[in-house]
Amino acid sequence: MNAPTWITAVPLVSLAAWVWLLLGQGFFWRTDVRLPTVRGQPEPARWPSVAVVVPARDEAQVLPESLPSLLAQDYPGDAWVLLVDDGSTDGTAALARSLAERTPDGLPLTVLDAGEREPGWTGKLWAVRRGVAHARASAEPPAFLLLTDADIAHAPDSLRRLVHGALAGRLDLVSQMARLRVRTGWERMIVPAFVYFFAQLYPFRWVNKPSARTAAAAGGCALLRTQAAERARIPESIKDAVIDDVTLGRAVKRAGGRIWLGLADGVHSVRPYVGLRPLWRMVSRSAYAQLLNNPLLLAATVLGLALVYLVPPVWACAGSPVGGAAWLVMTLTYVPMLRYYGRPLWTAPLLPVTAALYLAMTIDSAVQHYRGRGAAWKGRTYS
Repeated sequence: MNAPTWITAVPLVSLAAWVWLLLGQGFFWRTDVRLPTVRGQPEPARWPSVAVVVPARDEAQVLPESLPSLLAQDYPGDAWVLLVDDGSTDGTAALARSLAERTPDGLPLTVLDAGEREPGWTGKLWAVRRGVAHARASAEPPAFLLLTDADIAHAPDSLRRLVHGALAGRLDLVSQMARLRVRTGWERMIVPAFVYFFAQLYPFRWVNKPSARTAAAAGGCALLRTQAAERARIPESIKDAVIDDVTLGRAVKRAGGRIWLGLADGVHSVRPYVGLRPLWRMVSRSAYAQLLNNPLLLAATVLGLALVYLVPPVWACAGSPVGGAAWLVMTLTYVPMLRYYGRPLWTAPLLPVTAALYLAMTIDSAVQHYRGRGAAWKGRTYS
């Protein structure tokens, strides 16, 4: 008995989707979009000044690894670090001062208190606002602002390379997707796919093309010209953004700024994710916000994820060569990201398993939203 037409058509649609993703989605799967090259570009005679703004809330666990790397930056120009304590209860501010005392020859550190958050602001952006306002109030405001998270560690030449790349490329925003930690079993399974899916949604080549509408940034490491921040009204214009990095990129590009986004070499996160639960929360807290809290978009996303990631292995295991071809294309697109993270390439065919987890996280994000617990992070919940 012949199978119904729709059963044979489904894997064909899936294969067509993967051919399109392979060739028509900005080559999202490639990992060669790195910091703009500065070869042949002379270093500036006078390096511009930079204020490094670090919003921090209960970050005592990670600061000993991240903050010293910022204080030890080998930067030829004027630079200073502003750590904004956002209501921490674990001694974050005192620890930051102690770490600065142990690095007497490092960049100067000022620890600020974020103050009482006004309605309509997310906690992180309220802290960023405090740091940016303090920097702008300086006798000589900085030419650049480096917005970096408290869990991000930088190679000694990170700031130098960021600024040189921005100057050489005449860029207003340069952001790097920090290399996340992949030590535990769950981190190895979830993290490379997280970056892979992000690049699929926001292909870096499209982001970096001035004429393209696609815009995004990586909030963990974003170097922003102060003038561009003023034109785009950063952070006031994005004060309620749950996905603040993508919104930052959009705001700067919409204001006429040139932006760049790519993978990092000397910037990495030191935040540990022990077990599945913290990784689940990392994804689910913003997944439904990414879909504009729209149930129709959620339904379309669930169907799309199932068609693109789950159909190929299921149909392949049922003996469909078309399903097998779609699974093969999917696997090949995942290989570069696994190589970037130093993971064994034989795990590439397991991407559908990870995609199923992300599908569940997305559904849970919607459930938590309607329960009034959506976008919860460090004791705060945002509507």
